[in-house]
Amino acid sequence: MESSYGRPLLGRILGEKFNLSSSKLEEALAHQQEKGGRLGEVLLHLRALREEELLEGLALQFGLPWMPQLESANIDHELIKKVPIAFCRRYRVLPLWHKDREILVASTDPLETVALDDLRLLLGKPVQPVLTTGVSLLARLNRAYDETASPTGAEDVMEDIAASESLDQIAHELDEPQDLLDATDEAPIIRLVNSVLFQAIRQRASDIHFESFERGLVIRYRIDGVLYPVLTPPKRLQPSIIARIKIMAGLNIAEKRLPQDGRFAIRTAGKDVDLRVSVLPTSHGERVVLRLLEKENRLLNLSEMGFSGERLSAIHQLIQLTHGIILVTGPTGSGKTTTLYAALSHINSPDKNIITVEDPVEYQLVGIGQMQVNPKINLSFAAGLRSILRQDPDVIMIGEIRDRETAEIAIHASLTGHLVFSTLHTNDAASAATRLIDMGIEPFLVASSVVAVLAQRLLRKICPDCKTAYQPSREELSRLELPPDTQTMLYRGAGCPACSQTGYRGRTGIFELLMLDDDIRRLIGAKADSAAIKHAAVTKGMVSLKQEGAERVLQGHTTLEEVMRITQQEIEV
Repeated sequence: MESSYGRPLLGRILGEKFNLSSSKLEEALAHQQEKGGRLGEVLLHLRALREEELLEGLALQFGLPWMPQLESANIDHELIKKVPIAFCRRYRVLPLWHKDREILVASTDPLETVALDDLRLLLGKPVQPVLTTGVSLLARLNRAYDETASPTGAEDVMEDIAASESLDQIAHELDEPQDLLDATDEAPIIRLVNSVLFQAIRQRASDIHFESFERGLVIRYRIDGVLYPVLTPPKRLQPSIIARIKIMAGLNIAEKRLPQDGRFAIRTAGKDVDLRVSVLPTSHGERVVLRLLEKENRLLNLSEMGFSGERLSAIHQLIQLTHGIILVTGPTGSGKTTTLYAALSHINSPDKNIITVEDPVEYQLVGIGQMQVNPKINLSFAAGLRSILRQDPDVIMIGEIRDRETAEIAIHASLTGHLVFSTLHTNDAASAATRLIDMGIEPFLVASSVVAVLAQRLLRKICPDCKTAYQPSREELSRLELPPDTQTMLYRGAGCPACSQTGYRGRTGIFELLMLDDDIRRLIGAKADSAAIKHAAVTKGMVSLKQEGAERVLQGHTTLEEVMRITQQEIEV
């Protein structure tokens, strides 16, 4: 049975291929007759079938190729450059590649003939539509235009600015573009700042630094924990660039004597990104640091953090305890908060009341009450913690123990039947107990409340695209505690476009888990120093940060230089 256009009926195709019931089809046809619309849209509205089933049925009806996944499609970027991204998004089309004398174009609608005709005229060749899902098309579209964008966009804008004669009017307020890939603002400073933001997100930067010096402005990205200079605009552009950032963050552009904090959100390549802004006055002008947080970044679970099998099992047992303090230690930017979030997500369940007090709240956790400290209204960690204890919590997370008052309340909470998670700034796990004692906490209280301390660091991983093997020298083998005649290979990254020529891409954690048993508690109660506590823990089998770093080097995950940089000393047992 065919339609009046000579094509098989859509309802029949969907019934034969996807078991669409006749009753659902009749219901959809009645709905269509009453309210109008396409049959496929009505079926989706009635939830009679999924989008991909409908589109595959339409592909069969119209005799078009069906390509449910476009992620692996090798896009012709020369075609992409000829078609504006706004056009592709509006009509849900994407040029793919040349095939014989035609150009394949991904689409979500076989009846979108107007857009296909426009593409035929724009590209100068016949086009052949290929049906795909909306999710797959938008994901590949964003990625394709992201890859096509010039990596030297900021430098190109700098050349435009150098040729411009009027700079005093270019840092005025404009509406923020919905997506940086759509930005068409002509003001050079606006385009420069947009380009800097776009490249930072593309290169996976966590922070952008605008640093004012005597002779100019230096823009640097922090990628995988390391700062890299990317641009040095002339000094005369400094006020306009910083004013533009302040406008985006809603800050006072006239105030240049006091520190300011703000935030704003942007969208680029389909990603929503929150930016926290910190402005600091210095002797050579204002200094700005932006912290980038992608909203789509999902939280890691504990199994993805880099724990070894035995240590992961120990962590799982620890976080199921009903009382006690579990501390995570390490310097700023070592992933402590990520570890705590992963632990809270693991134990989060309807039968537990979990409340946190943080500065600031990094990510929203569903089902967990999160409070942000606010010094302006005297809401400190200690004040927030007192209020939390009146909320009948089972588990409490304190963003950081900074003073004696917070430490005392945390210990009191742990001794009265609460499981408490928190962080400390110490170099290793053994130093956590001595740090609490230095704050004025009685040693016996530390020994009786703390159940475990996890020290951690983040190591850059070798880029998989340019990873190369080499024979280590005697000195390197010695640092790894291996005999000089050991036959093994180590690895390093040669540098490639995927890792911005750094040889590293992504990071993983190394950990040092100190479990407090009776012997360790006796040492803490006797005010033993951190060296004695660490020696006792290593004797009982604790793997130190440096030892775990050496294991990661031998496994080919990272380099010896990276482990030495992170641990700040040579590897030794």
